[in-house]
Amino acid sequence: MEGYRKKPLRGAIILLSATAVWGLSFVAQSEAMDFLEPITFNGIRILLGGLALIPVIFLFRRFDPAFRNLSPEQMRKRNRSSILGGMVCGVFMCAAATLQQYGIAMTSAGKSGFLTALYIVLVPVFGILFKRRIRWISAVCVAMALLGFYFLSVQADFSIAPGDLILVLCALMFAFQILFIDHFWEKGVDGVMMCCVEFLTAGVILLPLMFLFEHPAWENILAARGSILYAGLLSGAVGYTLQILGQRDVEPTAASLLMSLESVFAVLFGWLLLGERLSARELLGCALVFAAVILSQVPVGEGQKR
Repeated sequence: MEGYRKKPLRGAIILLSATAVWGLSFVAQSEAMDFLEPITFNGIRILLGGLALIPVIFLFRRFDPAFRNLSPEQMRKRNRSSILGGMVCGVFMCAAATLQQYGIAMTSAGKSGFLTALYIVLVPVFGILFKRRIRWISAVCVAMALLGFYFLSVQADFSIAPGDLILVLCALMFAFQILFIDHFWEKGVDGVMMCCVEFLTAGVILLPLMFLFEHPAWENILAARGSILYAGLLSGAVGYTLQILGQRDVEPTAASLLMSLESVFAVLFGWLLLGERLSARELLGCALVFAAVILSQVPVGEGQKR
């Protein structure tokens, strides 16, 4: 942005705060399963997050210089692209969040964080569908992640726990969601507006499904209100706003590395707040997945181009 001076330290602190918020969300999602079924919890908290982002849209449009010089036609075009992008991404978010919640109900919060983080490695692989070249380092990272998944989830009899498999499918959906976000981002969308529409779309899809397939009860919703408010407002609206603010001051590769720490925070908070423990084999799997995530963000062989 012209005339804007980046402040990397401030940006790193903001992004680290967002990452911690997202990591703690795995604990909130895990605790919510004591009271609510997966679709009910997701429908309410995602819709709440979308509603909370509406004032953020107007806040950014008022103070962000990028919006001041847009003509009415340019603004309408940006709005149309943002709404379309949000609706498309919302479908994938709906699928990913639902799979994630079912997976979390069957395994630990920390393990869920690492298995969900596989999407960061899968994004460059599935980018082939969008006619993007895959780097050799991405292939190495996929192999590392698969080995990590083996230690995390494959038992001695070579069986895979259903919850772990569901979380891998969740990572696949998140990978496609991110690819479509990137696709629409290149069209010059309003990122906050697209995210808001994405949340609202997923929430609108999930709300009728919770009445069709689950049994939502008001007393259970009230009992899980802390987890709903945290996952909806803090992890959704506040976390995403912090990400936008932080990325303005941090280079893309550094931002990706900082945000990949979400899985580490998930394990840390699962250990501190839920008393979860991982075996030595599972810790090795976590280390391999985390190393693959970090390595996938390093611009190997691209240093002269940046």
